[in-house]
Amino acid sequence: MPEVSAPFPAGAPCWADLASSDPQRAREFYAGLLGWEAAVSEPDGYADFLHRGSAVAGLMPNSPETAYPDTWTVYLAFGDAAGSADAAAEAGGQVMLDPQQVGSKGSMALLGDPSGGTIGIWQPADHPGFARIDEVGAPVWYELLTSDYPAALRFYRDVFGWETEVLSDTADFRYTTVQSNGRPVAGVMDGAADLPDGIPSHWELYFGHTDVDAAADLAEELGGAVLTPPEDSPYGRMVQLADPTGAAFWLMEAEAD
Repeated sequence: MPEVSAPFPAGAPCWADLASSDPQRAREFYAGLLGWEAAVSEPDGYADFLHRGSAVAGLMPNSPETAYPDTWTVYLAFGDAAGSADAAAEAGGQVMLDPQQVGSKGSMALLGDPSGGTIGIWQPADHPGFARIDEVGAPVWYELLTSDYPAALRFYRDVFGWETEVLSDTADFRYTTVQSNGRPVAGVMDGAADLPDGIPSHWELYFGHTDVDAAADLAEELGGAVLTPPEDSPYGRMVQLADPTGAAFWLMEAEAD
């Protein structure tokens, strides 16, 4: 499903953006690594990253006054951003950023789940979200690594109506997938035993690449870092990287068209 032609179902990942303290360096890094171009910025500095001329992610300046590290944020589609904030509070979550209109593009909010993970909400208008997914150079997977697996699953089911399927439920590996129209669109992993001290629950974002080993070398040449060396998995070879200002993301091997 490289090109997206229909609205995203409620509760499915529909957008992701990078808050960067050095947007120009971010443009250069992701252009070199993934071949992205950045569209003309909005007055507030926001820009879309483009792959094959279509939007695959966003870029915004991260002001030092925010006290938040540079990071990627995943957004879930929802038809009522204000309603999602109310539902999140009722379900034991937090409203990190109150719902707000983003010009004619849509409305957004930032929520915190009970395990400490931050998730964005996007209520689309003129900007529907990703224009390309599930291909090289575009997002291919989204995953919550959580310190409180049961609480996180309850929260997202209650707030977003997630339909879920248990992939594994052993002491070593607990993982649930989120289903939409009969296909998995995101995952939730029990990270209670894996998250280092001081690292909260968080969403992780994966982009497609033809050669993650070569990409790992290239990322370092471009000023980034390898956080988790390339490794094989049942779903393909992958590597975790950080861009030059520390924002983390994954690359997953995918076939070129």
